[in-house]
Amino acid sequence: MPAILTKDEPYNFYDALAEHDLKLSPISIETLWVNVTSLCNQACRHCHVGASPRRTEQMEQKTVDRCLEILEQNEQIKSLDITGGAPELNLYYDYFVIEARKLNKHVVSRHNLTVIFDGNPANEQCKEYLPAFFAEHQVEILASLPHYEACHTDSVRGRGVFQKSIEGIRLLNAVGYGKRETGLILNLVYNSSGPVSPKQRAELETKYKEELSKYGLIFNKLYAVTNMPVNRFLAQLQKSGTYDEYMKSLIKCFDPEAARGVACRSLVSVGYDGRIYDCDFNQMLGLQIMNSGPMTVFDFDLDALIDRKIRFGSHCFGCTAGGGAS
Repeated sequence: MPAILTKDEPYNFYDALAEHDLKLSPISIETLWVNVTSLCNQACRHCHVGASPRRTEQMEQKTVDRCLEILEQNEQIKSLDITGGAPELNLYYDYFVIEARKLNKHVVSRHNLTVIFDGNPANEQCKEYLPAFFAEHQVEILASLPHYEACHTDSVRGRGVFQKSIEGIRLLNAVGYGKRETGLILNLVYNSSGPVSPKQRAELETKYKEELSKYGLIFNKLYAVTNMPVNRFLAQLQKSGTYDEYMKSLIKCFDPEAARGVACRSLVSVGYDGRIYDCDFNQMLGLQIMNSGPMTVFDFDLDALIDRKIRFGSHCFGCTAGGGAS
């Protein structure tokens, strides 16, 4: 079935798809990508969620339990990807991980490396147990580190964040993360303010490994993710008068192969309130999946989701530029 395409001139994603004769429909649902909170111990300048210590959105246990039921009832959904905010600050985060692993699901957790030390800003709950918890339950860690130099990371995340991040990686390495023989995966994320080609990503990964090795640190793989023109980053672009320039750079680097591999074709995103979206970016824009009406985890229908029409908008150029949102 053809996709729903938001008519958002002058940067219309529909035009790019039509030019390359692309019709992007869902292939499968392999991953449940669940945003459990917008609460975070940081307030990053590029955050598409707009997360911060002041946010209060939290997924309730009944919604977590329903997500677990969906995972149990649908064998083809192999992975649970937990995000936030800092997802570990949700009250039911540990429970969610433990129960998903009991179902033999692969669990990926988005992690900012500093929540280990900062804990929950709302109640000062200590999170220093997290590295051991991750290792015990074989959680794959997708940890964001804006740059391998302190000045760049701190400019995005605040003074002292780089050093905390280094210590966070050190603690993860200490329990076996990043070491091939343990099977404990630690992947890092580089947020790019422009398209990154596969060659550039490989060069960045080499540079990250070289620089972090100076601290005695290791990791498995580097993902290069284009900053999406959504929320805080969009506001920055508009304030600086560079929005048009940024969008044109994404459109210029549109890659049909990256488009064919967009994540929304093999997953769905769940908001803290149980509403279902094509991806986390659509979630932040309120572009909910619609069939006969708004879909939530409480009326989850796998067949309908695979047969759905994906909702696209101008922000989707961020996932199709260069090597894509790897």
